[in-house]
Amino acid sequence: MTDDQTHTHVLDFFTPRAADWDSRFPDDGPAYAAAAGLLGLRPGDAVLDAGCGTGRALPALRAVVGPGGTVLGADLTPAMLEAAVRAGRGADGALLRADVARLPLRDGALDAVFGAGLISHLARPEADLAELARVVRPGGVLALFHPIGRAALAARQGRTITDGDLRAEPRLRELLAAAGWRLESYTDEDDRFLALAVKQG
Repeated sequence: MTDDQTHTHVLDFFTPRAADWDSRFPDDGPAYAAAAGLLGLRPGDAVLDAGCGTGRALPALRAVVGPGGTVLGADLTPAMLEAAVRAGRGADGALLRADVARLPLRDGALDAVFGAGLISHLARPEADLAELARVVRPGGVLALFHPIGRAALAARQGRTITDGDLRAEPRLRELLAAAGWRLESYTDEDDRFLALAVKQG
């Protein structure tokens, strides 16, 4: 699939779902807050929510970095960003329409990247994860998160999980290493998927 085909697929998938996205998952807030708290961020740090959707992680990220920190939310789908604004989440971070494969940020600008449900929507996972590494300082953190684990998500979607899944630990560890990250911790439970990686070098 080309980048353009992936972009079309992402837009086709998320645009019609944007208006009621939050109402479909009303109880995820505490899971986002818990994940944001594990990033090791400090007041004043800079963090990007990559593929932020309706911005559900932005309040949790703002709470961690404080009023002096920088919180950015980037998403490809205008309807999702519009839903984030309607939900008032623009107050917690700057929203920008951007492709995570080509971020309008300088090298090493961020302390961390948070990606909820992101990896399965990347056109070129290794290259896109490398782009996320580019904008994070050495020693900065990447959190790949989902409020439910792989098995529970697969059951919800009527499919089975396989070792070829990008989120399977051996596959993800290899993918992250090739993109400049070191997988530090991996949690895949019914009520949470969270992989934390550190930028090398």
